[in-house]
Amino acid sequence: MKALVVRLDSFGDVLLAGPAVRAVAAHSSEVTMLCGPRGEPAARLLPGVTDVMVWEAPWEGFDPPTVAAADTEGLIRRLRKEAFDTALVLTSFHQSPLPTALLLRLAGVPRIGADSVDHPGRLLDVRHQRLPGRHEAEAALDTAAAMGWLPPPGDDGRLRVVPTPDTIALTGNGPYVVVHPGASAPARAWSPDRCAEAVELLGEAGHRVVVTGGPDEVGLTRKVSGDTAVDLGGRTDPRTLAGVLRIADAVVCGNTGPAHLAAAVGTPVVSLFAPVVPAERWAPYGVPCVLLGDQRAPCADSRARRCPVPGHPCLDEVTGQDVVAAVHKLLEESP
Repeated sequence: MKALVVRLDSFGDVLLAGPAVRAVAAHSSEVTMLCGPRGEPAARLLPGVTDVMVWEAPWEGFDPPTVAAADTEGLIRRLRKEAFDTALVLTSFHQSPLPTALLLRLAGVPRIGADSVDHPGRLLDVRHQRLPGRHEAEAALDTAAAMGWLPPPGDDGRLRVVPTPDTIALTGNGPYVVVHPGASAPARAWSPDRCAEAVELLGEAGHRVVVTGGPDEVGLTRKVSGDTAVDLGGRTDPRTLAGVLRIADAVVCGNTGPAHLAAAVGTPVVSLFAPVVPAERWAPYGVPCVLLGDQRAPCADSRARRCPVPGHPCLDEVTGQDVVAAVHKLLEESP
């Protein structure tokens, strides 16, 4: 059976689809992942993925293309050429899978399943409805199970990535804590000053600190690192970052892709979690985690990209000392 799994969102969203992808792969000869440009690097890290197709949907992302620029007809031709036997469409709890399902139908995919609160007409063969409060990783796995794809024996359902490289040349010898100050949306980011405070206090507490960030975050990581931390801003691709996170004692970051990447390599997370989306659905999955941030703040469940509350109190009332205490709590609890 030639299967397609669709997850059109960002890096972290695609990582959360990993357990469902493995379930599909256990019952398929090939699994192709259809994802957006931001999710592509994560798709290439997932065990069970045979091939990756990239398409930017006009209904996803912060700055989606126009319908014309998205070239839906081109996508339909590509899908038709691949002749998939079945497709699993994965979405977040607030998204509809039906636009994607329509394109898959037009491409001739004979069996399509998804989680949908909307009446699907003839667009879905399997319409699953998730249980209230399910984590996004669990909800995806539930939807795969509704299609008849149960995890293989021995699969614990946690996040996972392909083997990571040795990164000691980047991090240096000895234990360390990672601080990742950036986030995909400003509302989800702790302030640079707070991050720098945490790095300094972690250093004073005897921890080596490694600061990570993307190519567009080198100014941020330089500021946060100060004279204390190893600054890896702009120096890691996703697979290398996974290696850096895997060896860390703990990772300190917001609700962003590297939090889920840390979970995928089994590293405990101090999660500076802005409640613009619910933590029960999006917190780091399957690893020890300390959640910091006021989950009852006025911005809760707003899905805001920029904090609507002056001063960003849900996160910036968290102090550097709070982070040090959370790191120590995770280290005490680690086996």
